[in-house]
Amino acid sequence: MRIVGGKYRGKKLQTPEGRDVRPTSERAREAIFNILYSKLGGDYGALNLLDIFCGTGAFGFEALSRGFKHVTFVDKDTTLIQKNAKLFAAEKERFDILQNDATRLSKPRRLYDLVFMDAPYALGLSEIALQQLLRQNWLNERAICIVEVRKDERWPLPQGLELLDERVYGLARVLFLRKN
Repeated sequence: MRIVGGKYRGKKLQTPEGRDVRPTSERAREAIFNILYSKLGGDYGALNLLDIFCGTGAFGFEALSRGFKHVTFVDKDTTLIQKNAKLFAAEKERFDILQNDATRLSKPRRLYDLVFMDAPYALGLSEIALQQLLRQNWLNERAICIVEVRKDERWPLPQGLELLDERVYGLARVLFLRKN
């Protein structure tokens, strides 16, 4: 797995062995950032990203590579993200790593313009985490939330969010939501 765009294009990331962590594919990340470019205009320099259920941190490091102002990584197990963070030592002021249960977040240190979450499939964790983010005021007005679920998974849209777009990449369905 590697970074597909921006300053660190081509940089290889450490990936897990086995199937406990399922990183978002390079193809899907590239497509998601292309969609974001069209929705946000590509000026990422003022945007804060929250990468929940971050695993390897591939999505968040892709965002840093493309110029996002700050990324916060959240996961219960930060082993993989800590390893990959060492590969981005020059950017250490632009990201934080929180070892935390994303379904039990407290008040944020900053507000976020973009959220990416790729929870384990079919456990309802994304819905719980999104409701928590809304309840605890983690999101800026009109924030965009990108949620990856299994393509055949029924997924209820949480109150306070509207569906902007939906795409399928292999076994994954990616939902683009906006706070309303």
